[in-house]
Amino acid sequence: MTGGAGFLGSHLCERLVSQDYDVLCVDNFFTGTKRNVEGLLRNSRFELMRHDVTFPLYVEVDQIYNLACPASPIHYQFDPVQTTKTSVHGAINMLGLAKRVKARILQASTSEVYGDPEVHPQVEAYWGRVNPIGPRSCYDEGKRCAETLFFDYWRQHQLDIKVVRIFNTYGPRMHPNDGRVVSNFIVQALKGEPITIYGDGRQTRSFCYVDDLIDALVRMMHSREGFTGPVNVGNPGEFTMLELAEFVLKLSASKSRLEFKPLPSDDPRQRQPDISLAAQELDWGPKVALADGLKETIAYFRKIVA
Repeated sequence: MTGGAGFLGSHLCERLVSQDYDVLCVDNFFTGTKRNVEGLLRNSRFELMRHDVTFPLYVEVDQIYNLACPASPIHYQFDPVQTTKTSVHGAINMLGLAKRVKARILQASTSEVYGDPEVHPQVEAYWGRVNPIGPRSCYDEGKRCAETLFFDYWRQHQLDIKVVRIFNTYGPRMHPNDGRVVSNFIVQALKGEPITIYGDGRQTRSFCYVDDLIDALVRMMHSREGFTGPVNVGNPGEFTMLELAEFVLKLSASKSRLEFKPLPSDDPRQRQPDISLAAQELDWGPKVALADGLKETIAYFRKIVA
């Protein structure tokens, strides 16, 4: 599993080890941390390797989950060239590994491939509306190119691929400074700082709790042969930024006030997945309500935020 020490990767490592898989966790620790997987280090089924996926990897495996790439704007815009290389070179190297060892490989793609969508909710057949030269394009276009590579390997080499488009996911082990809206709001609320709302706060997102997302990834890896995706995975419940802020303030018992700032460039106005395909092919749908997931996430951040 590449990116295995990150937010999603560490939860997926735990799930697979609990199901008696031998897991090789590969991470360069740019955004992932050893702390995220420290509970697994003494487990004989778990192995941790420091490695950058922009370089080839030579191991023997049966399945590959390719999760490596910084996923928050603060992190992926820190070194945009490296972000693109991680998506593109990383995909090439992991696809090459899958080809050599004849492994099934899953790509953790993203709802960002849809850009600022003109179709709502977003369906897998929609090609997206992405700015190819904007500050977010290193991530958006990098992930789009990775999908291209996956499907070219499928067509050209008959590789066994699975592609999942992940929508906003939250939960314990999110990085407190990753710039994502859920972690931002929670950290600000717990510190008593103003809650930063970009734009008028009426732009919407859908939020999927991490346990639901991990369940979908595992189901996709074990889905029927020939089903490649891409398949949307997320929670179709749609909330405005103002509604999310109110949720966080109430559940954290914070007295923070709201502070409005200009909307960042290329920030999508709406983001909501159509998950009909996931329901049909994976028998999957989210189970954790936003309020319940936020309680768990706030409890986690209380332990790490001073």
